[in-house]
Amino acid sequence: MSDRPLPARRSVLRGSLAASAALTLPTALGAAPAFARSGRPAAGWGVQTGDVTANSGLVWVRSDRPARMIVETSATESFRNPRRWQGPLLDAGTDFTGTTRLRGLPAGEQIHYRVLLADPDDPRRTGEPVTGTFRTAPVRRRDGVRFLWSGDLAGQGWGINPEFGGYRIYDAMARLDPDFFLLSGDSIYADGPIAATAALPDGSTWRNVTTEEKSKVAETLAEFRGNFRYNLLDENLRRFNAQVPTIVQWDDHEVRNNWYPGQTVPDSDTRYTERSVDVLTSRALRAFSEYYPVSTLRPGADEGRLYRVLRQGPLLDVFVVDMRTYRNANSTDDQTVDPQGILGREQLEWLKRELSRSRAVWKVIAADMPIGLVVPDGGEGKRHFEAIAQGDPGAPLGRELQIAELLRFVKHRRITGTVWLTADVHHTSAQHYQPSRAAFADFEPFWEFVSGPLNAGAFPASALDGTFGPERVFVKAPTASNVSPAGGYQFFGEVDIDGDSGEMTVRLREQDGTVLFTKVLQPGLVGQ
Repeated sequence: MSDRPLPARRSVLRGSLAASAALTLPTALGAAPAFARSGRPAAGWGVQTGDVTANSGLVWVRSDRPARMIVETSATESFRNPRRWQGPLLDAGTDFTGTTRLRGLPAGEQIHYRVLLADPDDPRRTGEPVTGTFRTAPVRRRDGVRFLWSGDLAGQGWGINPEFGGYRIYDAMARLDPDFFLLSGDSIYADGPIAATAALPDGSTWRNVTTEEKSKVAETLAEFRGNFRYNLLDENLRRFNAQVPTIVQWDDHEVRNNWYPGQTVPDSDTRYTERSVDVLTSRALRAFSEYYPVSTLRPGADEGRLYRVLRQGPLLDVFVVDMRTYRNANSTDDQTVDPQGILGREQLEWLKRELSRSRAVWKVIAADMPIGLVVPDGGEGKRHFEAIAQGDPGAPLGRELQIAELLRFVKHRRITGTVWLTADVHHTSAQHYQPSRAAFADFEPFWEFVSGPLNAGAFPASALDGTFGPERVFVKAPTASNVSPAGGYQFFGEVDIDGDSGEMTVRLREQDGTVLFTKVLQPGLVGQ
């Protein structure tokens, strides 16, 4: 499958780009793009699709004014005999964003779609259609699956730099023509203002596109919305969104660095006037639900949560977990009893139940934080921890207890094909977990692959915690902290599942698509 040719579908993006011509990067660096308003609704922010399955998908758009969203789908670019879907009314209540669910789609097929925005007072007045395409998940095993994953976008002050080519990693990812993209959290940096310039080590200057909302930390709903809009100013990202559906999850920077429920912003952080992290989280989640097509966050959805499972045919189920919303407070994490952990009891039981029900060959657990990599958090006179591991290589403690329970469950239920994918730590690596090396040994061996950042500061490799016996088979990371995208160390990962053999090939790639590391996993085997 890695040699699968690019289809002609990319040509449909011409219409999408033409429709967003009003949203162009400025000739004067440092200024935000501006809309040229016309007499009809315009969708200059492009289109996105998300949570695509074998027979359904979500289509997203943002208008520049009140409008009715209409989606048309077709099997061809000509849109002969299109099927029409009536979408919601887009107004200020959702920041003029909207999502339409498409149902009853053919499985394993290329779907061409176009979004029309109609004047709510005169439906005959519509803006220029914005086009996109996506593939539905297959129902035949032989079709195979290819997807990418990464995270961490526009962090540490490194934003859209037109001189650098903007978020050019998205262009490299688009060339691989994946079935979908797994965005593994930190999709914005609400706590990371973007300045017009930043000094680089060689004496040159990094120049960012700037906006009012990105000039300070996000506190209001408008500021959180502005953080999501900022990324959509990038042409590479808009092209990618029109070509590749996304499965998105969140982590901390959608709200604030290292946040947890019930937290109070310390007085020492004078950037904030709103001190309640729960209030900030509520505003951030609303903006997140407005700017991403996520099935469980749509109005009227039964669940109203971020954790979910996306069935991608007989070869793959993707289990999207939320390690942020239900966690306990960051601490020394050395307690011997920890029923809440990092997932919360309800989510953990859901994950165990859904894993046991899965009949897919591969079960990817999309985690926004790594298992065995130590991620510290500042504490009051003590060393606190942000992820699962706390640097104690002995028996499970704190949040490790919940992971041990899950790993034990997977072993004793004889669930095969579990692979963990994550981001967060701003470098790329591959860890193999082996009971013979571990303090806790009641589990079957498994792999964890880490990628990112997409366009953010890169950081040195995290220390390993020996509780679950990880061996770092590959790592690429800088020796200095906060290396800019101009300095390299921007990464994404690729997963390619062959339809005939069922083999899963994982590749860790650099910003330009260069392959750094490859691992081939065999289906149904234990201990590989």
